[in-house]
Amino acid sequence: MATPLPAHIDPTDEACWSGVRDQYVLNDDLINLENGFFGVPSKPVMAAFEDYNRQVNREGTFFMRNRYPQRLAAAVKALAAFSGVSEEELLIVRNPTEAMNILIQGYPFQPGDEVVISNQDYDSVEETLHMTQQRGRLKPVRISLPFHPHSDEEIVALYEQAITPRTRALLVTHLLHRTGQILPVAKIAAMAQSRGIDVLVDAAHSFAHLDYRLPQLGSCFVAAHLHKWLGAPLGVGLLYIRKDRVSDIAPLFGDTTYAASDIRKLGHFGTTPPAPVMAIEDAIAFHNSIGGGNKEARLRYLKERWVSRARNLPGVELMVPEDPQRSCAIAAFRMKGKDAKQVADYLLQAHRIFTVATKVAGVDVVRVTPHLYNTTADLDRLVAALAQLA
Repeated sequence: MATPLPAHIDPTDEACWSGVRDQYVLNDDLINLENGFFGVPSKPVMAAFEDYNRQVNREGTFFMRNRYPQRLAAAVKALAAFSGVSEEELLIVRNPTEAMNILIQGYPFQPGDEVVISNQDYDSVEETLHMTQQRGRLKPVRISLPFHPHSDEEIVALYEQAITPRTRALLVTHLLHRTGQILPVAKIAAMAQSRGIDVLVDAAHSFAHLDYRLPQLGSCFVAAHLHKWLGAPLGVGLLYIRKDRVSDIAPLFGDTTYAASDIRKLGHFGTTPPAPVMAIEDAIAFHNSIGGGNKEARLRYLKERWVSRARNLPGVELMVPEDPQRSCAIAAFRMKGKDAKQVADYLLQAHRIFTVATKVAGVDVVRVTPHLYNTTADLDRLVAALAQLA
């Protein structure tokens, strides 16, 4: 930032947040309220990323052999400090789908073991479980999560009631990607671990979106995105495995170089683009210049800006918990008697507002996801557009 931001930023301070908005290059052709796919990097991150790309392609194999190992180590060190874990517990991957494949396919499941999943987990993760089931190694057991839970205990009880003597692990998504609901992962993990059951956490949408550190989730195994809410360039994620559990996970890709207790044994990906990895440090620096707590509060404020108004519109049904603390930036809705895709198309074609139509637990919804560069006026335009359609 040209002018350092205060330690505490009021989420309603539009002048201050306008300065943050200025740190992004935006598409003025539309209002982007579909920031859940990936987060557009800020200007400082993009400038660094482009410099790194030029350096890599200018120096070629000399860079890869002589400079990149140190740069990779520096990125891991910065990410570990940001995440609150040891460097020996982190692996930089391309995305959480890859991380979850490493975990699920490398976990020591035995035939007949059960894994509890929900009806709102990420499709690609569920596909990995089903693929592993077809190979005779485990059996997914599905629970149904409510759109509007009354308490954390209600959610914990759903997972607990699904546990049988065959249950080996729970797969829990921290922040549900289609509706934005935040699950009480730490409470679920405490319940499961008291029974000797592991929890595999999909933190794709919560990492650097909510203000927390990885140990606070209470799980030995976490996968997350870095190109969603942290704002790193596309193509980077993380895998966290608590140090004493690394030896339990077998490599997905062949590697006999590292010891069984060394997490690097799981990262034999071949040659991958270095620039996105190098830019992780810049993304962390930009995030820290705003402050994780400030960021979370602003994102929740923007969500509430439209949700609190849309809740009163006739025909609009919100698919996100009413308690503001049970979600943050992401929320979803449906309109009675109207197809979700038609609603999303209407918003884009008639009002230049970009959202996404998707399906969750058999229900067609429209997902709305503002980012730090969105304004209150953007959200007010969304509500006005929905009022015309209602």
